[in-house]
Amino acid sequence: MNVAFAEEHDFTSAELERLFLSVGWSSGHFPEKLVLAMRGFSTVVCARADGKLVGLICAMDDGVMNAYVHYLLVDPAFQGEAIGRTLVARVKEKYADFLRIAVIAYNDERQFYENCGFVKSADASPMFITSLWT
Repeated sequence: MNVAFAEEHDFTSAELERLFLSVGWSSGHFPEKLVLAMRGFSTVVCARADGKLVGLICAMDDGVMNAYVHYLLVDPAFQGEAIGRTLVARVKEKYADFLRIAVIAYNDERQFYENCGFVKSADASPMFITSLWT
């Protein structure tokens, strides 16, 4: 399997819909919004296997101090191949001079992020106003 990683902001609605729904994320039901969202992120690094979108990571930043990882997803058929870890490494490298890189990890994925160097905050909790169900 040949997986290529690259910064990219333009995707088709079909490929984003397929990837997001492959991991069961309700945002996949809004592919046109996802296309626009990808263009708005400061950083989007994708993974493609023979041209097929199989993973991506998106981050927003303030330009100097703080970066926030919003999306990290890998097609289940490609999980366990270090794609997610490589995507995180690319973001950590890009933001190496920043003072904080933050992520909200769902409990099932917390171990993955801890293995990538993130630490659970003892004095903060994620909070949302959302219409999404996953």
